[in-house]
Amino acid sequence: MKKQTIDSRPAGPKPWYDPRVRSLFFQVVAITLVFWGGWTLVDNTLSNMESRGISTGFGFLEESAGFGIIMHLVPYDATMSYGRTFWVGLTNTLLVSAMGVVAATILGFVLGIARLSSNWLVAKISLAYIEVIRNIPLLLQIFFWYFAVLSNLPSPRQSVDVGGTLFLNNRGLYLPEPLTQDGFGLVWGGVLAAIAAVIGIRIWAKKRQLATGQIFPTFKVGVAILVLVPIISYLVAGRPLEWEIPALKGFNFGGGITIIPELAALWIALSLYTASFIAEIVRSGILSVSKGQTEASKALGLPHGLTLRLVVIPQAMRVIIPPLTSQYLNLVKNSSLATAIGYPDLVAVFMGTTLNQTGQAVEVVAMTMAVYLTISLLISLFMNIYNRAVAIKER
Repeated sequence: MKKQTIDSRPAGPKPWYDPRVRSLFFQVVAITLVFWGGWTLVDNTLSNMESRGISTGFGFLEESAGFGIIMHLVPYDATMSYGRTFWVGLTNTLLVSAMGVVAATILGFVLGIARLSSNWLVAKISLAYIEVIRNIPLLLQIFFWYFAVLSNLPSPRQSVDVGGTLFLNNRGLYLPEPLTQDGFGLVWGGVLAAIAAVIGIRIWAKKRQLATGQIFPTFKVGVAILVLVPIISYLVAGRPLEWEIPALKGFNFGGGITIIPELAALWIALSLYTASFIAEIVRSGILSVSKGQTEASKALGLPHGLTLRLVVIPQAMRVIIPPLTSQYLNLVKNSSLATAIGYPDLVAVFMGTTLNQTGQAVEVVAMTMAVYLTISLLISLFMNIYNRAVAIKER
């Protein structure tokens, strides 16, 4: 009789019980379902549109738009294509978003620091601003600035005149426009040289401080270089710059740079509203820093301003940046409320007028969604890169 042998070696774990295998399997299944659902949706949409005789495709972007836009950063007139209206709306959206991010960040940091001020009046004024502004709907604030404030300014003939060069009325703010002449390239060269010099001085000053402990006045020297070098370049080039002064022509001003009330109202409302949230983010970031850090800096004799700038804020940034990124994303998306007051942003111009005239709802909405998604992803990317750059590196 044949003797039966038993393998005493322990059986290896089955692949299904490996967490990595199960994770990969479920990810593949999820991606497959997403693509299947997306393809089904697209196929059904195209079939339904075809059965109703609705044309598809992006050929409409080459057709003439036939309508005017009150503000455009790129050349545009009514004879241009719908594709050009897309770029007009996109640039207008990027303009008000960029202006809002800069203004909201500066004001938010000032308010957040003021909220922690030892001065009772300053702290309470900051608190009142934050609690009032962030609890009023943004759309109402936009309406307030547009209808209650800017629309009640005087007419063009009774404009507020500042020095005969700046005019303010209910149709906008009119500023002198700089017109470059031959030789202005030398001025741009001076600007680039000044920026390069400031970067070089900052790198050198940091190495010098690490080696000797001596602090070089980088900020003051940098500001002086950024101001003096372009001015010297401008004078050497023979002052190749002229100014076009706005002038009243008929019922309105012509020439110069015009800031329309729609842009001003949207910018002010977005900046003030977002700044109230940024202020609380800054306050929480500062409070997250141990008081021992402040006490140590005071023991070393550092004044309050340097303590805040060199000790507290750099450590608070690791707490501030993630929620600050969310506020930037919210500001960009909230700019779509511009359509309520007629500011020609992407939603108003492209997803509004262009969609109504062409009927290409799927294509227009898809392009608009793709733009906002791309802007949000880019903001997140740059903020994450900055976050890693300023993060505290532990040894």
